[in-house]
Amino acid sequence: MKIAVIGAGFAGLSSAKVLTEMGHQVTVYEKAPDVGGVWSATRRYPGLRTQNSKETYTLSGLRFPGHVHQWAPGEDVQRYMEEYVKKFNLAPMLRLSTEVTHAAPADAGGWDVTTAQGSEHYDHLVVASGIFSRPAVPEYEGRELFERLGGRIMPPSEWHHPDEVRGKDVLVIGYGKSSCDAAVEIAKVAKSTTVVARHLLWKMPRKIKGIVNYKYLMLTRLGEGLFPYRRTEGFARVLHANNSAIANNMVGSLEKVTTAQLKLKEHGVLPEGTFADIARSTVSLATEGFFEGIEDGSIRVKRDNEIVRFLEKDGKPHAELRSGDVVPCDVVIAGTGWSQEIPFFPQEVLDQLFDENGDYLLYRQIFPINLKDLTFAGYNSSFFSPLSAEVSAIWIASYLGGNHRTPSREAMLTETRARLKWMRERTRGHHARGTNLIPFSMHNIDEVLSDVGIDVSNFTKFKQWLMPPSPQDYAGISTELARRIAARA
Repeated sequence: MKIAVIGAGFAGLSSAKVLTEMGHQVTVYEKAPDVGGVWSATRRYPGLRTQNSKETYTLSGLRFPGHVHQWAPGEDVQRYMEEYVKKFNLAPMLRLSTEVTHAAPADAGGWDVTTAQGSEHYDHLVVASGIFSRPAVPEYEGRELFERLGGRIMPPSEWHHPDEVRGKDVLVIGYGKSSCDAAVEIAKVAKSTTVVARHLLWKMPRKIKGIVNYKYLMLTRLGEGLFPYRRTEGFARVLHANNSAIANNMVGSLEKVTTAQLKLKEHGVLPEGTFADIARSTVSLATEGFFEGIEDGSIRVKRDNEIVRFLEKDGKPHAELRSGDVVPCDVVIAGTGWSQEIPFFPQEVLDQLFDENGDYLLYRQIFPINLKDLTFAGYNSSFFSPLSAEVSAIWIASYLGGNHRTPSREAMLTETRARLKWMRERTRGHHARGTNLIPFSMHNIDEVLSDVGIDVSNFTKFKQWLMPPSPQDYAGISTELARRIAARA
């Protein structure tokens, strides 16, 4: 088949690699001048690192070099992806600096894909453009005045050099990973650094008590099993017996250790709720230097707060907060999330892609139930995003190759609506329109591969209960799938 892939991040590159293994002709469109997706040089901010250890944050066919830091810097991740392109000879398929402006289903089947260079027809379209498409920067009262006084507002992805904040009063909005990462780097050069957090999130130390790497606690099937899934099976039933007594005790112990180690009470940044709340949305690692910055005064946190408006004071731009505080600010770094947009789809396609709640109607987070000749790769944000993206590519290749079939439309709708309802309730609506899998990454990988009918051994899964899953364990799956599809031909 002639297949177009939109996006050259982990999902797009692994889709290209897997689909060409099956004999398809693939073209990958990427609007940035380099591969990498969120790791592209056009989107990296100072201090960007992975939340995963480098052993777990890879695709199956290539490891990080030994010299790369345990939590890989953004430039090393992008370099890794360039090496992936070289290893699997993907460069001839790439159309970099080529933005897809329109993609629509053709009357006779397939999709017409349009760029500035023209339109081309494909038998199948894979959307791998990612769930983090456009930074969502709030509109604040007084923004025109703020900018007229020389102020600047930008998301972390548009901040590329420390000199842009050197010697300035900086507000960082948000308490997620990008906000805390940015605050640490900003505090090294800024006149003042103030973090304005509407809601505090629980942070996980990289090493518990400075000794045990968090990957052995959270990036394992045991860590995942501490939180109740839709269907509790196997050893997870033991963890959640007697009203989840064992799981609750283990999570409670982590909460106590984390609170003490990061000095959350002393710093006035103890989140409301319990540590188990991390299962409702996402897990954010404590950025090295963030809590140390609070302790030495280089970083101030205004919790349970937000910007009300910008105003002028003594001829300089200031921000008035909900608390009534008026804070000087020359630069605002808005780590306020992303808008999930697919700007190249016409409205009639979007109308069939989402449910009444605005959530993606994707079976297995891959297959749009109401549209033909279209699949999504990487719309399954997880602890192991590269592996999750690659597994979705394997599912797509399996489906296109006739190795497996989907259930009936009614069955897919029933299953997908039930999953979305559970996700909305579990996360209190913070489920990224049905794409956020955390912390149930391995559950999703298991379910996707169960459709394909090829998986790692039970012994490998047993090891994953105590050790972080290695993407390299999954390296032979696409090879076996190619063998099976060839045998059917």
